[in-house]
Amino acid sequence: MSIYGKYFRKYKYPFLVAVLCVALEGVCALLGPTLMSNIINKGIEKQMMSEVYRWGGLMLLVTLFGAFFAVTRNIFASKTSQRMGADLRYDLFKKIISFSEEGSDKIESGSLITRMTNDTAQVIQFVNGIMRIFLKAPITCIGSIIFASILNFRLSLIIYGVVAAVAVLITISMKLSYPRFSKLQAARDKMNIVVQEYLIGVRVVKAFGTYKEETEKFHDTNDSLMKRSVSSQMVITLISPIINLTVGIGTVAVVYLGSILFPMQLAEPGDITAFIIYMAQILSSLIMITNVFNVFVRTKASTARIKEVLDSSEDFSETGEKKKITGDIEFRNVTFAYPAGSGVPAVRNLSLVIEHGQNLAIIGPTGSGKSTVAWLLLRFYDVDNGQILINGQDIRQLNVKSLRNQIALVPQNPMLFSGTISENIKWGDKQATNDSIDQVVKKAEAGFIYNMPNQYDSILGSSGVN
Repeated sequence: MSIYGKYFRKYKYPFLVAVLCVALEGVCALLGPTLMSNIINKGIEKQMMSEVYRWGGLMLLVTLFGAFFAVTRNIFASKTSQRMGADLRYDLFKKIISFSEEGSDKIESGSLITRMTNDTAQVIQFVNGIMRIFLKAPITCIGSIIFASILNFRLSLIIYGVVAAVAVLITISMKLSYPRFSKLQAARDKMNIVVQEYLIGVRVVKAFGTYKEETEKFHDTNDSLMKRSVSSQMVITLISPIINLTVGIGTVAVVYLGSILFPMQLAEPGDITAFIIYMAQILSSLIMITNVFNVFVRTKASTARIKEVLDSSEDFSETGEKKKITGDIEFRNVTFAYPAGSGVPAVRNLSLVIEHGQNLAIIGPTGSGKSTVAWLLLRFYDVDNGQILINGQDIRQLNVKSLRNQIALVPQNPMLFSGTISENIKWGDKQATNDSIDQVVKKAEAGFIYNMPNQYDSILGSSGVN
């Protein structure tokens, strides 16, 4: 959880305000049963209405304060958790776009989408819960035990037994839940990957008529996700009723023991009533604590996945020399194998010189390394052996951003981004004028743009689907 330290530091003051409100709300909740005990013992039992009004008024005041602290806590908790979540998503996105090609090869895009959405949402829920529920649960539970012990130590022995039994159940729940939630997130990754692949390759699926195969693939993935969801929820489904049963038995035991102690003047009616209320509060807090650990287990799994992204290797440092590129390009005994591949070099002992002003075409069968030569020149990957030189200087000594800005790449598979046609054309030069855009469109023979209703301002869907 250490990766969240900077976010907690950034929002420490609203976080502390929320925590303080939780603590004060918990104190108000703990005072309620004791005040109720005084109303019964000092007012109703002795038929003194002045005491009823006195303690009843105080109880009303405490309840109002508790409501105020609860509302304040909710406001600060919601704002703080959502802002922290937004910062986390932003940092994840910055990291993803700075991935080296090796980093991009390790984590599939469908999995990255799950981590950006589902996993960050889990973290937001956890942070929000810390300020709204998680701190209140132990305060209420421990406080109820202390207040109950002060009221009547004999009756409080039952509470000790109930809490110990529930602690064992929670420990079992944690050990069983974590591996299940880790597998559940992996299943969600697979689901996103399958759907994303279909959406990207929908035309290919239609062309080859492979609807049945794709449907079966989705069915298998969906079935796996369903089974893992059931498996992860099964632990909670079984543990929660057992906890309720344990606390219910404890409540019955309090009433039974109280009926024995009352004739012996070892317990007063108000004490027994207060104990039942404290038992209800303990039940509520224990259920909250169970939920705390369930959310913690899920968040722990999500955190590991988020950390994997944040720890992934970034693109090459931009600390190299910025200079105008000119002169010859030379590949000198270059050997390279893709990190995520079989280890067989895509390029082996390649040597060639492209002289300044020369045009060069590289031809060969699929997989012969033609595209790899372009990727290496742009430093999407670094060579394993050998050198790539521009005007006699190793490109590893050059600033990566400066290098790429001076090399025009036309990929084999064109990519259109969601936005206007104008925004897509300006990808290479954000300051491009309308005249320069017109020239580019004419050279590309893309005159169909002028027949579109909004021409350059026409909106494109992702990958140009429309």
